[in-house]
Amino acid sequence: MVKEYKYRGLAIEEIKNLSLEKLFELLPSRARRSLTRGITDGKRKLLEEIKSANSGKANTQIKTHLRDVIVLPYFVGLTIHVYSGKEFLPVTIRPEMVGHYLGEFVRTNKRVIHGAPGVGASRSSLYVPLK
Repeated sequence: MVKEYKYRGLAIEEIKNLSLEKLFELLPSRARRSLTRGITDGKRKLLEEIKSANSGKANTQIKTHLRDVIVLPYFVGLTIHVYSGKEFLPVTIRPEMVGHYLGEFVRTNKRVIHGAPGVGASRSSLYVPLK
């Protein structure tokens, strides 16, 4: 049996039917403050793209540089390609992500993996045989 995810005691379908004012009351204070201060033009354009993707009109990928967009309930089920600083990485929105920022799900740096030192890298590397 699959456990149904609930956000603050409400199912995702119930949250989708709430008005914006009621939804804002459920979000954490940081997200609530960000949304009540207004939506910029870039965010508005992204939200329109997401709404058209939900209605089935658009079949293209949703790509964005905006990592500070708060995940809202009607994003659930979509795949949004978020820019990591180098490439667009796909993020499939799940119900657990509601109220978080898109940027939290895309890493901006890779783990550093050091190779072997080359000749001249240090004083001791002068004596490393080059087989």
